[in-house]
Amino acid sequence: MTRMPTSTDRSQDRTVVFAGVDTHKELHVAAVIDTTETVLGTKSFATTRSGYRALVAWVAGHGDLVRIGVEGTGSYGAGLTRSLAKAGITVLEVDRPDRSDRRRKGKDDDLDAISAARAALHNHRTTIPKSKDGAVEALRILRVTRAHAVRERRSALQLLRMSIISSPDELREQVRSLTRMQLIRTLAAWRPDVSNATDPVTAYRVSLKTLARRYLELTDEIVGLDELINPIVEALAPTLLERTGIGIEVAGQMLVTAGDNPERMKSEAAFAMLCGVAPLPASSGMTQRHRLNRGGDRQANRALHLAVISRIRLDPTTQAYVAKKTAEGHSKMEIIRCLKRYVAREIYFLLNPGRQHIRPNTHRQRHITT
Repeated sequence: MTRMPTSTDRSQDRTVVFAGVDTHKELHVAAVIDTTETVLGTKSFATTRSGYRALVAWVAGHGDLVRIGVEGTGSYGAGLTRSLAKAGITVLEVDRPDRSDRRRKGKDDDLDAISAARAALHNHRTTIPKSKDGAVEALRILRVTRAHAVRERRSALQLLRMSIISSPDELREQVRSLTRMQLIRTLAAWRPDVSNATDPVTAYRVSLKTLARRYLELTDEIVGLDELINPIVEALAPTLLERTGIGIEVAGQMLVTAGDNPERMKSEAAFAMLCGVAPLPASSGMTQRHRLNRGGDRQANRALHLAVISRIRLDPTTQAYVAKKTAEGHSKMEIIRCLKRYVAREIYFLLNPGRQHIRPNTHRQRHITT
């Protein structure tokens, strides 16, 4: 008698598949491959919630999905990444395709999606993306808005000062001896007669008043954003703020760099690489040396630099270390790079308190970083 296939048999017969997505503003292109890298299909989907559901259903129709590689999880692929995570699908962030592959095979959306699927299959050029679903994501967007306001305020002040330099003498004499805030408030209070806008003096008065008011408005925006940002950082990283040289700015950037899921970073060395403070080997022949890491999150690197400079000024232990290294012949920049690496290790374990601190191998040969 012939036995009818059961659901268990059918599940065992299903193909194991991997998927990749090339993300864009209006359309995402998905590709599905099997374990032999055979392309099972490619298709485009709208960047909407219904489009995300259709993408998941289409991929699942080809077999049992193991993981999916997505390009641009922090930009065009952010919505898709959140939707896939809610569906319980393992998502990997995929770097852009290798340039040599593009030269040999060309470039289009289907090829990029297939390349992302192959990266997910081999777990090559992939990382675990930020979850972007918690308080750190809220902190990130508030910090982005604040940084933009600070840049615009600086630009307004620079334009205002340059306009004063080239203004008519009768205006320049009125504001020559004022401090910055006296200047801003004086100009913002001007009430020029705009009935004769062709007069250069009137035009300068209108322009300077507008720039001064813009400066004050942006200052109010920055203060309002600080009132939102500071409590979030204090709630998320109280132990981080207790350390010398680490304030709201540095702690906030470290939280944003780590993301809502800091456990995605498997070691403090990985975090140092992410921050661009892990020295890279640059040895050749009889020369044994390391070079500066110019990759990683440059904003995180900047925050670590600020922390180190503050500790050099305020922390006796750091000052003793600097004196010791200086006596050994190290340059100031070499010492700062070493300190940034140490601070990155310290911050990693503060952000991941459950991780075991593995002591570095102090018996290996030490090389001066250049």
